[in-house]
Amino acid sequence: SRKGGGDGHQAGTDRARADPHGAGGAEVMRARLALAVALAAACAAALSAQGQRIRSGVELVSLNVTVTEGGGTGKYLTDLKEEEFEVYEDGARQKVTFFSRTLQPISLALLLDTSASMEERMSVAQEAAIGFAKQLRKEDQASVIDFDSQVRILSPFTNDAAALEKAIRTTSPNGSTSLYNAIYISLKELKKVKATATSEIRRQAIVLLSDGDDTSSLIEFEEVLDLAKRSETVIYAIGLRQGELARREFKEAEFVLKQLSNETGGRAYFVNDARELQKIYQSIWDELSSQYSIAYSSANPKRDGAWRRIQVRLLRPNASARTKLGYYGPTGS
Repeated sequence: SRKGGGDGHQAGTDRARADPHGAGGAEVMRARLALAVALAAACAAALSAQGQRIRSGVELVSLNVTVTEGGGTGKYLTDLKEEEFEVYEDGARQKVTFFSRTLQPISLALLLDTSASMEERMSVAQEAAIGFAKQLRKEDQASVIDFDSQVRILSPFTNDAAALEKAIRTTSPNGSTSLYNAIYISLKELKKVKATATSEIRRQAIVLLSDGDDTSSLIEFEEVLDLAKRSETVIYAIGLRQGELARREFKEAEFVLKQLSNETGGRAYFVNDARELQKIYQSIWDELSSQYSIAYSSANPKRDGAWRRIQVRLLRPNASARTKLGYYGPTGS
């Protein structure tokens, strides 16, 4: 301790001050140098850690982009190159860090409305959905969910076409329509699908068939829409109208299905005849088989959780791109 050091300690200090080039001064200089080196190392470590936090904090935004020919043909264009795409976030050009024309595997939820009003068209709807499920490739997977007054997961995610067909054939019409509950549960189920390796990363989609307005959900539409906008899931909706009277009463369902599809980069279809369903399901599959996968690191450093609007522009004339309208930015430090 300093007290125990007595006058000898004080004398050594005085000698060091008086003669910095002496033995005592050299000792102090070495101590100061060691301290400076330690501080420099500590600063470097802190900066390195900060750099790692900054790098890991960069938000990677992934997009599934559908490109179609203009002029109303609706033909899918699959031969565009990376340099023909421009991605903007809130009006600011972003640097694309990943681009692929290779078809990425997909996890999708097949949602079937089995409310009582579907009774006359149930068998046709089943066959159309089975035809769609049979097109899945071995690396894809799907689940089957039906909804009336309740929501039931008839098949968990699998690539077993026979199991999916069996699940679809068990559906039977009964009760009211809990559309919002079904979409909410589907989004939650898709969120559980975790990739443990790069090869397991999949696109996510919901393919939904319904014939009317929601009549019995506990969840509000706004809550479902918010969850959809926060997900990585594209929603394709098929509205099956029921004649002229039902068409007038279908306005709310039409608005809901269009908004969910539009916000997530999907598409909404509306038909009056169940026999058209097979063609619609085929159109959805053709689109899923024609998409580009694009990712970028957002140049926006803010972590305020605000909505960020996305726009994809194409340099190729007479071509248009469709993807999700935006996403919520990160929060926290």
